[in-house]
Amino acid sequence: MIEFGKINKLEVIKQKEYGYFVGIKDGEDKIEILLPTGNIVDPESVVIGEDVDVFVYKDSLGRLVATQKTPKAFAEEIAVLTVAENTEIGSFVNIGLERDVLVPFREKKYPIFEDEKYPFYVYVDKSGRLAATTDIEEHLSLDSKMNLEDTCNAYVYGFQSNQTALVCIEPNISGIILRDEYYTSLKEGDYLKNLRVIKIYEDGKLGLTTRAERKEEMDSLEKRIFSYMEGNDGFMRFNDKSNPDDLRMVFNTSKKNFKRTLGNMMKNNIVRQDEDGTWLI
Repeated sequence: MIEFGKINKLEVIKQKEYGYFVGIKDGEDKIEILLPTGNIVDPESVVIGEDVDVFVYKDSLGRLVATQKTPKAFAEEIAVLTVAENTEIGSFVNIGLERDVLVPFREKKYPIFEDEKYPFYVYVDKSGRLAATTDIEEHLSLDSKMNLEDTCNAYVYGFQSNQTALVCIEPNISGIILRDEYYTSLKEGDYLKNLRVIKIYEDGKLGLTTRAERKEEMDSLEKRIFSYMEGNDGFMRFNDKSNPDDLRMVFNTSKKNFKRTLGNMMKNNIVRQDEDGTWLI
């Protein structure tokens, strides 16, 4: 049986001027598929009567085509792919073959833009053609080899009701970022670099943070606070009683880290604070 969108081991049946026909028996019949000359990567492996490994898909006219080229995506897998074109019938993504793969409108769960990369789940539609979707959650893997404090890159693909960000760690691993672990506004499709693993849940899902390690973050935060105050005549309206949302917006940090950093700066006689705010000494 032919598996569309996957590698098949097929017999080389006959040669034509435009390529070879490869196939497999299906009951009493033999399915024959064209392997065009332009799709042959290793000519010495294509021998009449011998088996050859080929990727099988349907072209734009619905005809079966075989290729020795290795695609960027296989059916029933998640892959990070580039959007080639947005059209009236949906978007097309490049999988490294002559034919791009359609992302139907109903399968775009958030806006995607040409020449940008996103994680897609590739599947075979009812017509036997390859298609793709941004609805990837149930297909993500929980089998990660990553450990605590490892770093990774990931794509945001959704949010829980409490604003926990759902992410796909390249290429297909499931992860989350709790609301307190990111300080900038995020949206579906965002690509996040240098995320750090801070928790491994019982089901294997990875808990991530956008924050650097504590010492690095505090050093950076101290510089931001000092720079802010220098540019404001040595004063800022923030102190350890300030609203966490204001601190997140202005300094891209949590209230916990802000208080800890401010405490160190006061201990080192860099600043002093009162109920109005904080002053450089």
